[in-house]
Amino acid sequence: MQPRRPSDSNSILTRWMGIEDANTAGYVHGGVIMRLCDEVAGIAAIRHCGVRVVTAGMDRMTFLDPVHVGQLVTFRATVNAAWRTSMEVGVRVESEHVRTREVAHTSTAYLTMVALDDDGTPAQVPPLAPETPDERRREHEAQLRRDNRLAERDAILRVRSTHA
Repeated sequence: MQPRRPSDSNSILTRWMGIEDANTAGYVHGGVIMRLCDEVAGIAAIRHCGVRVVTAGMDRMTFLDPVHVGQLVTFRATVNAAWRTSMEVGVRVESEHVRTREVAHTSTAYLTMVALDDDGTPAQVPPLAPETPDERRREHEAQLRRDNRLAERDAILRVRSTHA
């Protein structure tokens, strides 16, 4: 399988936030932001592997600044790392005030996507070929997050086996 560059997976989704996206506080509901992160992450993952993908998990979703109704929100996704059948996709979310053009980094998310073949079985994904220092840093950080997830899963299984 030919390695793919992270830049080959770049995906951008921009959406104008409307009243239907609001929560009771009058801001854009965090769930709307999460759904759109999932959508753009899926597009980036499909661009990387060329097959259908599903979301296996969201490792982290950080909300830094509220998004207001009437703002433009841009979601930028890139594959950070690729393993056998899964990939980590990083998503950066920015809001833009349309009148002042002020842009704010509002959220960051890391999603694990799994490639599927036509039968719905996990499929092998192409390796990632980072080219820049920033792409190599993101790949390294993705591996740390993966190692932490797997270590936590193993620790939980050990505790369950001693309390069963």
